[in-house]
Amino acid sequence: MKRTLRWSLSAVSAAALSLGMLAGPAAAAEWKFALEEVDGSVQDAYAEEFKKRIEKKSGGDVTVTIYPYGSLGTSTQLTELVANGALQFANASPGHLGKLIPPIQVFSIPYLLPENDECTKRILGSSEVLYESLSDEFASQNLKLLTMYPEGEMVWTANKKITSPEDFENFKMRVMTSPLLVSAYEAFGANPTPMPYSEVYSGLQLGQIDGQVNPIFAIQEMKFYEVQEYMIWAGQQEFTTTVVANADFYNGLSEERKQLVDSTVKEMVDVIFKIQNEYNQERLEKIKNSDQAPKMIHLTDEQREPFRKAAQQVEEKFVEMTGKPGKQVLNALKKEIAACEQSM
Repeated sequence: MKRTLRWSLSAVSAAALSLGMLAGPAAAAEWKFALEEVDGSVQDAYAEEFKKRIEKKSGGDVTVTIYPYGSLGTSTQLTELVANGALQFANASPGHLGKLIPPIQVFSIPYLLPENDECTKRILGSSEVLYESLSDEFASQNLKLLTMYPEGEMVWTANKKITSPEDFENFKMRVMTSPLLVSAYEAFGANPTPMPYSEVYSGLQLGQIDGQVNPIFAIQEMKFYEVQEYMIWAGQQEFTTTVVANADFYNGLSEERKQLVDSTVKEMVDVIFKIQNEYNQERLEKIKNSDQAPKMIHLTDEQREPFRKAAQQVEEKFVEMTGKPGKQVLNALKKEIAACEQSM
């Protein structure tokens, strides 16, 4: 049975209603954009640039209001608000979105995306698998997938040196509430521990978890490095996010305003790729120059190989979880990646 979003007057939804967020999204002059991250994050940078371009190109006829993490609810609640028309746009990472659209979890499989940055940009920005094959899945949830972009390489922080799966034994690694991510870190040898993003710092500080994984900018802005001894680059994946719109809102736009959205999203592919690189480099320097800088380890190709092999188990789990549709998406995406790498 296909899982669908159900509307309920939860505290977050009720707050949204009280703010008048359900008033005519197709005709609204104000578009609301909610983030999974805080002010100053990569998602915030994307939303601010999106806002600037939309407002400029519309001549002020459209304004975009940005809601940072925590102001309207959890990631799952934000997706619910978009699906029901309370918000026009929101970020939705595959780890959370996968509960509703299982095949999108393919982007949580370690070592799947290419190491070539241009290929990654091309796949995330224009993949036929992503934007055509999965369009009906999004539509079934009253969502429109506008774009997907990287936020930086995922880096482990840990209270001990991790260079092999054996080092992960009895290690509590914080992960998002995604069954596939749980499977990934089980395959790596860890004890995956789902925990809300807002509780990670205290969880590390109190020893409830032993480590976590995030892009560099998040490690810096959330100060996770202050309570960890190591930062470890294993090359397992990029952190990616999507931007989704309410499907009724998008489909109800005039051709002019639809083009306004589409052209801006297209322009942002190159813009956000550059921004996230700059953000992560700047934040890494801040960590290195701090009094609490952790030791930094870059795993060699030889050290990464056991983790790559373990990732095969995650592919099998993905197919088990998503069935034939997921298998088709995985195989088609692999073909796209291979073709892109061969063309470079």
